[in-house]
Amino acid sequence: MPEMRFIVIWPNGEEETCYSPSLVVNDFLAEGERYPIAEFLVRTTDALTIASDRVQAKYGSPCSLAFHQLERIRARAQSFAGQPDATVLCQSFII
Repeated sequence: MPEMRFIVIWPNGEEETCYSPSLVVNDFLAEGERYPIAEFLVRTTDALTIASDRVQAKYGSPCSLAFHQLERIRARAQSFAGQPDATVLCQSFII
């Protein structure tokens, strides 16, 4: 199963490389696009849940790395909760 990384820029300018065990992230994020924090959370939750489900279908257990990545994204997003105009940039994909 092909995995990928996606590089995001948080509202404070910090870059983070995120992991997905599946290329499904391509269906939810686009390189060069900015997403409001709430939308970014929905998109990454959907993508990483589907990715983990694909791992479970193939190997019999969900992908713990996908869940850890999602928890990290949720924690980072929470730190920007008081900034309603904050956006996350999906900078690029690494396949």
